[in-house]
Amino acid sequence: MNKHSVYETNSFYWDTKGNDFLGAIVLPFYGAFVSEEKCQLFGDVSGKKMLEIGCGNGQSLQYQGNRKASELWGIDISEKQIEKATQHLTACGLSAKLICSPMEEECGIPVDYFDFVYSIYAIGWTTDLEDTFCRIASYLKKDGIFIFSWSHPIHKCVVEENNRFVFNKCYFDESWYSVSPDFCQGALTLSDRKLSTYLNALAKAGFVIEQMIEETDNEIIQLHDENNDFVKRAKMFPVTFVIKARKL
Repeated sequence: MNKHSVYETNSFYWDTKGNDFLGAIVLPFYGAFVSEEKCQLFGDVSGKKMLEIGCGNGQSLQYQGNRKASELWGIDISEKQIEKATQHLTACGLSAKLICSPMEEECGIPVDYFDFVYSIYAIGWTTDLEDTFCRIASYLKKDGIFIFSWSHPIHKCVVEENNRFVFNKCYFDESWYSVSPDFCQGALTLSDRKLSTYLNALAKAGFVIEQMIEETDNEIIQLHDENNDFVKRAKMFPVTFVIKARKL
């Protein structure tokens, strides 16, 4: 895997195809069928300094700004998404410091500065998980909180065949592959990491895990068509996981 090739492929996708579809993966939603309104992982953020990894079009930053966070920062690999976020936040009367850079690289973000770093369905794009978590730890104050969500790895291993869910991919396979999302034309490069890979990388970076969520919210799922294929999956196994960790 050549990380610069991955940067080019994924940033081109988000620049040209990106993310007007992301209603389910911006706060208050952590992903399909998991919400901050139910989980209350952030609590009161008034007066807090916030950094979002993979800020996309700025809607999650808007959510934090509306809850009276004192500073909003965001980083994203896509110049187009940074432009969208700037326009969106300005229209909402909010200011933010936005930086276009891969999350793995030094980009001028202050260290020992933030109360919260968070990421909604973006951490999984990193080409170097351990280095990314170490960088995030450096941005946080002592006892600062890191919250992130991503697609549950079990979800990526299962397909439906003859009205039954069956494994079609090895859970332990973390090799990189090309994928064309159902929602849009274009290609992305991705690796499906095991849950233990995320947990061990957090521990190595100096985090202690305070909470992990992988349950489907039944109240949310009842609002959707029970015959929808994705709803059927979410009733049987986790499709999203969320981790809240604290910097030691």
